[in-house]
Amino acid sequence: MADPPNAKRAKIAEKQAKKRAIALKRKEKDKKRQEQKEQKKKEEGHTEKEKSGTSGLPRNKLQSKSPLHSIEGRKDYIQLKKKRQAQKKKGKRTRESEEDGGVGDDGGAAAEEERGSTSRAEAEKPKKVQLTQDNMREADSTMVAADDIEVAEDTQADELAWHFSDITRMPKIVVTTTPFPTPAAKNFIKDMLDVFTGAEYRARSNYHIKEMVEYCKHREYTHLVVVGEAKKQLQSITVICLPEGPTAFFKLTSVRLRKTIPKHGKPTEHLPELVLNNFSTRLGHTIGRLFATLFPKMAEFQGRRVVTFHNQRDFIFFRHHRYIFSESGKKARLQELGPRFTLKLQWLQHGTFDTEQGEYEWKHKKELDTSRRRFFL
Repeated sequence: MADPPNAKRAKIAEKQAKKRAIALKRKEKDKKRQEQKEQKKKEEGHTEKEKSGTSGLPRNKLQSKSPLHSIEGRKDYIQLKKKRQAQKKKGKRTRESEEDGGVGDDGGAAAEEERGSTSRAEAEKPKKVQLTQDNMREADSTMVAADDIEVAEDTQADELAWHFSDITRMPKIVVTTTPFPTPAAKNFIKDMLDVFTGAEYRARSNYHIKEMVEYCKHREYTHLVVVGEAKKQLQSITVICLPEGPTAFFKLTSVRLRKTIPKHGKPTEHLPELVLNNFSTRLGHTIGRLFATLFPKMAEFQGRRVVTFHNQRDFIFFRHHRYIFSESGKKARLQELGPRFTLKLQWLQHGTFDTEQGEYEWKHKKELDTSRRRFFL
């Protein structure tokens, strides 16, 4: 049988009454918690006031007996602290001097001597050298010492020996390009003709390099320099020593003409001084001698011109400078004359240019690049 409607209403009323009672209990509990929290806050604030001695009064109306609550009292307290710290430091110094040998002239001298000895020891300690790829290069059996007798004997009988036999001999250089050169190559050659003394430009037209070599031999030229291009950009330089060789092929990068260098100067006709840096192996020694044959042996120092080939990690940096002295003569600076470029050796060949049947003394291959710390020059 189903419940009557009055019984259902009574059940619903009971449930609602229970819910109201539970809600009232929760409200009472929340009120108690809030009251307890407020009491705790009040108690904590009261204790802090008691500790600071404020007793709830504003700071500007306080008249406490403690001198620290006034600005003048705090200043006096800070000064007293500094005096005590200074006295403690003095006491420590006197104790140390007494332990070392007494306070007096002898004790002070002994202390000074000890300090001097410690400073000398620190100065004598070896300084840490920064590790680079240059000073961490792999050991090479072909490294050449300055006083190597065997290398000196070999240089007297190699292909370049006759260039150094006569100190007064002036180099005669022919500079040419690939067929149909671009304006960039011609501008580069203009700057290079100012670097080399006794250099001449010859248009190549359709002649092969071997034909140019024979042409230069008959007219007693000492060098043939070929500036190579690819896709209308400077790419290589080939240096051929005449009449017997050797021939070196370099990759050409980072070219800057004289007019693009800020505050550049104009070179004079004085014979330049040559500087060769870091050509330390047998191969590097040969390349350095090859560069030396391009310039006269007797430099005119009054012109203050300097040509530098600096080898670093097998990249050869070319620079052309002039010394400029101050009016007093005690200071000097460098003025760049240009051009500026970087070379990297690709191969070295015995004799004159012959890529088909020539004998290679050294040729760069990917198989040789086994480490970033392995260098060949």
